[in-house]
Amino acid sequence: MALLFLAALIGIPLIEIMVFIEVGSEIGALNTVIITVVTAVIGVFLIRIQGIGVLMRARATLDRQETPVNEIFEGIFLALAGLFLIIPGFVTDTIGFLLLIPPLRRSLAAYMARNSNFVATNVRHPGGRTARGGTVIDGEYEVIEKEPPTIEPTDKPNPDSPWSKEK
Repeated sequence: MALLFLAALIGIPLIEIMVFIEVGSEIGALNTVIITVVTAVIGVFLIRIQGIGVLMRARATLDRQETPVNEIFEGIFLALAGLFLIIPGFVTDTIGFLLLIPPLRRSLAAYMARNSNFVATNVRHPGGRTARGGTVIDGEYEVIEKEPPTIEPTDKPNPDSPWSKEK
């Protein structure tokens, strides 16, 4: 897994540089930069719209007392799409836009959900409330206010005090 991560860390930027050079030589450097910025903006906009849809479907699944496994994976794929669209490059933009296609994303999410091992637990308490922690002790109390003791000043300092000037 670490070797795959290292290969991606080195390989993806090299591939992106090669594609940037090819595209830049065909359409010009300024157009290449404009396309890169526009794809990032479009990607962020599409992710916001589709992300809200995924959250609404997850909420509906939770309301039916089911675990929203597919919606969780769809959210992960949307986050990956956002990451790929924000990273400058045509290859990562292509991967990001592919992950934004709902049928492809849903089929990938279903595949991941089938091949993953999940254990879901749901603890419900009476009244639909969940425990927030700690033991609750019920009791009564009474505020008792006492006057602080007053100390009368004396005219003569204590001769045994280390702060006394008389020695």
